[in-house]
Amino acid sequence: MTAQVLLQCVSDLLTNAGVQQGMLFHESSGTHLLRYQASSGLNSTVYHPLLCLVLQGAKQVGASDKMLTVRAGQSVIASHTLPVVSRITEASPDLPYVALVFPLDLDLLRSLSPSISGVQLSSKRSKDSFSICRCETNQDIEDALCRYFSQCRSDATRNLLAPITRREIHARLLLSEHSEMLHRLLWHESTASRIFQATQDIQANLAKNIAIGDLAQRVGMSNSTFFEQFKVVTGTSPLQYQKELRLLHARDELHTPSAKVSEIAFAVGYESLAQFSREYTRKFGRSPRQDRQLAHVA
Repeated sequence: MTAQVLLQCVSDLLTNAGVQQGMLFHESSGTHLLRYQASSGLNSTVYHPLLCLVLQGAKQVGASDKMLTVRAGQSVIASHTLPVVSRITEASPDLPYVALVFPLDLDLLRSLSPSISGVQLSSKRSKDSFSICRCETNQDIEDALCRYFSQCRSDATRNLLAPITRREIHARLLLSEHSEMLHRLLWHESTASRIFQATQDIQANLAKNIAIGDLAQRVGMSNSTFFEQFKVVTGTSPLQYQKELRLLHARDELHTPSAKVSEIAFAVGYESLAQFSREYTRKFGRSPRQDRQLAHVA
């Protein structure tokens, strides 16, 4: 019942904002709401730490050869900043794909984590360290999200009650089936936490060439272990991870008409405009100049 209430709530917010198809950033709640009436091809994007609830329809999401199918009633958590590909697999005008994306505050999760007893962690120990985890959606989390959206409607409750419920949602995630993955990330000595540090380093120095040895040393791993575990957690190698982020960042920058294509290429670390154009076209199916023209037409 709660799932239907949440589906109706998200659908109403999209309709009231005039979004019949597409994505809406709901500023009051800080969430992204999505509705699509047809299946789609593969789309490349960047996931930051988030909780995504599929309320209707289905999609596939993943990185490299690690793809997950997420259906209505299921949710995924992304624990790391991750370049992913996704596609909507079930959607129609009568039953569109509907989902909500709730950003995760890792500092808040870290502050709550010591209060969670080890006895309360999921008894299903997973050997999969991939940074996207799929579970059945917890009804208590759905209920908290319903209350959260309701509290975001007015200034008084948004300022007073919504932060409390936002904290509750994070706490319930630490008590849910997602708990094992989140605790692996939050424990500073874990592999997931060390790879998270490495991904932050790559993001902060996107234009610089990667030195595997330096990254491995900073997170306290041998070169071979670091390379292996980076691929286990992110689904890709450090070099491929950086390249994907560079190209996705460049795609966003191409929507800004002031910068030249060559400037964007050099800013994300390419020394050759020709190489940038080749890799960009291979990734997105269009050249940088074609993408810029399409963005301006839209």
